Amino acid sequence: MSLKSLLKSVLFGVPIGITFLDTIGYVARVEGISMQPALNPESRNTDYVFLSRWSVRNYTVKRGDIISLVSPKDPNQKIIKRVVGLEGDVVSTLGYKNQYVKVPEGHCWVEGDHTGHTLDSNTFGPVSLGLINARAIYIVWPPERWQSLEAKLPESRKPVSLPI
Repeated sequence: MSLKSLLKSVLFGVPIGITFLDTIGYVARVEGISMQPALNPESRNTDYVFLSRWSVRNYTVKRGDIISLVSPKDPNQKIIKRVVGLEGDVVSTLGYKNQYVKVPEGHCWVEGDHTGHTLDSNTFGPVSLGLINARAIYIVWPPERWQSLEAKLPESRKPVSLPI
């Protein structure tokens, strides 16, 4: 392969690769126990998930989706949580300053599955939809954990119907 051919491949390949990562999605390592048992069910194993940027391009998420977002506490950190409430929902909190919170417009309520071992909306409140950068679609590694990640929400975490 000549230098000219290599340079041509790089000049075409790099922009295509960057566009794919920025538009379609990427694989990310999930660290920690905050999403157990859905992710990293055994502390010694680490799950790798495919994060779809395409599926959140219009900031549309559903209750039960597992999403990646910029931490409201540390903008240099990305976190992965489950969407529990959408704008207008009234959620019953787990240790937040108010027992019930109505999720404001343009926000959602996110929680880790491992209650008590997670920093989530019960710590920092509703999260702006603008902080969401991807939705976890599949566990891609390790091979014995290959599976699609469904949007599901435990009955105990569904929004309540209290007038606020």
